[in-house]
Amino acid sequence: MATTGILQIPLTNDLSRKIIHVDMDAFYASIEEREHPEFVGKPLIIARNPSDNGGKGVVTTANYTARQFGVHSAMAAQKALELCPKAIFKQPDFTLYRSVSEQVHTVFKQYTDIIEYVALDEAYLDVTANKADLASAVLLARKIQTEIKQVTQLTSSTGVSYNKFLAKMASNYRKPAGTTVIMPEQALTFLQDLPIEKFHGVGKKTVPKLHELDIYTGADLQQLTEFDLIQRFGKMGDQLYHHVHGVDLRPVEYQRQRKSVGREETFGQPLTSETQVETELRGLARGVAKNLAKTQKHGKTIVLKWRNRDFETTTKRLTLNDYVATESTIAFYAQQLWDESGSLAKGVRLLGITVTTLDPLTFEEISLPLFERLQQKE
Repeated sequence: MATTGILQIPLTNDLSRKIIHVDMDAFYASIEEREHPEFVGKPLIIARNPSDNGGKGVVTTANYTARQFGVHSAMAAQKALELCPKAIFKQPDFTLYRSVSEQVHTVFKQYTDIIEYVALDEAYLDVTANKADLASAVLLARKIQTEIKQVTQLTSSTGVSYNKFLAKMASNYRKPAGTTVIMPEQALTFLQDLPIEKFHGVGKKTVPKLHELDIYTGADLQQLTEFDLIQRFGKMGDQLYHHVHGVDLRPVEYQRQRKSVGREETFGQPLTSETQVETELRGLARGVAKNLAKTQKHGKTIVLKWRNRDFETTTKRLTLNDYVATESTIAFYAQQLWDESGSLAKGVRLLGITVTTLDPLTFEEISLPLFERLQQKE
């Protein structure tokens, strides 16, 4: 399977760091169970009930009881209902979830300032040097879990290792409420035994391609050279090669400052109907909302961009009094901009949504007046 005759450059590794990945367990669902004890032990799905809205919507998350029926995040809510007809559907309360997330972040900050927030419910912490002056990252991870439980009554899982990739893999290994440690001498064996589907960063589209190459486990993947993987998967192949050999030199990015978050899509066949535009705007809004959550930001300005068959580009923007960060709110205002100024006369080759005028989520709580009139138009 491996390519011969290709010079392999020795991998450079950094074993000096101590990194913890903290992942809250079924975060939104666990908060709802805390607020509504009657939900405990019953299948709970965080989404609008598809019976109430014509079968629309997707699952935000589900508790572990619902997951036993095959329900998972990003699944169509209608499909979730079919899999688990007796499930309780609860519309998400992001204001509540953000307030609990901030409590968790306050715990993190007691131990280190080098924190990379990935979403409301997970983060990487570099604790190589930490405020508690603890040499053991494992002990520190357990202290963080204990304190989170005391403050929020919620459980979390932690992964401890010398890089971000392995810490992420470890936190997912023994859920819920687990702590998994991967030492440098354990990394290759740990990765060899894992199904390729469990590798962080290997998506649904990549798995079949790896299976076509008879790659089913980490051990199989380790047999390919860096040249093999780059030739077949490009930049991702290089990442796969490094990760499966326990190498990830990315720092915990705690000082990133983003001025805007956006997504855009170019279409091979121009869009020619309002339904197509609406569908694409919802998808773009979903991606923007996801990236805002990862960066722990929200913004006040929404920018809509489109390009027609003649490559004429139009940009419209609006600035609100309130911050926005959720998919539904971003999609609503982007659709409003399109309704006011968009045109299908020459088709639509490109659509893009950007949120600017960003601030940290902690700067001000988000209000969600979805149908409030715009305060300013530009």
